[in-house]
Amino acid sequence: MDYQKLAQRYDTPLYIYDFNQIKANYNALKQAFKARKSLIAYAVKANSNLSLLKLLGQLGSGADCVSIGEVRRALLAGIPNYKIIFSGVGKRDDEIAEAMEKEILYINIESEAEFHRVEEIAQKLGIPMRIGVRVNPNIDPKTHPYISTGLLESKFGVDIPTAQRLYLLAKKSPWLEPVAIHFHIGSQLTDLGPIKEASQIVADLARQLHRLDIDIRFFDVGGGLGIRYKDEEPIAPYDYAQAILSTLSGTDMTIVCEPGRFIVGNAGVFLTRVLYEKETPAKRFIIVDGAMNDLLRPSLYNAYHEVEVVGKEGEGRPADVVGPVCESGDFLAKDRPLPPTEHGDLILVKSAGAYGFAMSSNYNSRPRPAEVAIEDGRDRLIRERESFEYMIEKEVRFL
Repeated sequence: MDYQKLAQRYDTPLYIYDFNQIKANYNALKQAFKARKSLIAYAVKANSNLSLLKLLGQLGSGADCVSIGEVRRALLAGIPNYKIIFSGVGKRDDEIAEAMEKEILYINIESEAEFHRVEEIAQKLGIPMRIGVRVNPNIDPKTHPYISTGLLESKFGVDIPTAQRLYLLAKKSPWLEPVAIHFHIGSQLTDLGPIKEASQIVADLARQLHRLDIDIRFFDVGGGLGIRYKDEEPIAPYDYAQAILSTLSGTDMTIVCEPGRFIVGNAGVFLTRVLYEKETPAKRFIIVDGAMNDLLRPSLYNAYHEVEVVGKEGEGRPADVVGPVCESGDFLAKDRPLPPTEHGDLILVKSAGAYGFAMSSNYNSRPRPAEVAIEDGRDRLIRERESFEYMIEKEVRFL
């Protein structure tokens, strides 16, 4: 890929997505579940660019959404309402009502209090609503604490006794139709053991519900499949599918899988330009025009992303790659043995397709970068770079 040409055409910092790779990743996971009725519902929070959602919708993907804004994005991109799931631990009444009115596939319930709000709103609107319950199986996913969601101390989901009670209440309610059971133990999962263990626990609960004549039709396994950032060994889609399928013998539920990072993570890169180098007695810094407001993961999670200087090989004195934001936590990489750089050199930050632009902000009044898609060898702009005028348009009329 000609990164110099892309930088000249679209400027930096810049997000670049390989749409062909995204297609391949989606199809690999869909193929892994071919022996079973399945729905791949892309986790919109990973990267919500409309062109990317449209691409996935054309491939047959559904959407896993955690805000009504994501539901609206999915619909706008052409994903049908009957393939959209609305999850999340804190849904406003107006969000719940809108999801009902848009007739999405189902809402995942995450607490007893939410259960009663959904029931009350359904009754008020006169719209019976399909629901799932997010079950917390209390399994350690062995991932970063910030993205671990399957333990009892997590804010997500309900324990098994609470889930059983909610399903029984839903069965009796004229306004709720329990059709799904859901779990999601965490993100960036690279160990198959916890996934299979959680699936077995939740599958056993689904069998109990079936014996109570509660017609669970969707077995929603969440997402979380990890990718390679440094030296991880990702789980192969086939192995992932087989682990889940092995827990579902004797059932006929449709498997719902909600990948995000797996689909887009390694299909995206972040391109930034060197401003200058700075040497201190203790440290070498490569100062670039990209910053933590553009790519937050290194600062938030101390996450590792491979970096390279475009067109230069070899190693030099270890350097921190840092941005202009006025925070000591503003870095993209630390202690990397990179070759000497000059003003104008390009640095490529890899594996930036997931939770990159989606978590970006205007901190320090910095405009968010442009996004570009590469498909069949051609590049096209899929989101314009923000301007200063764009950033202030909701404020300036009040001056």
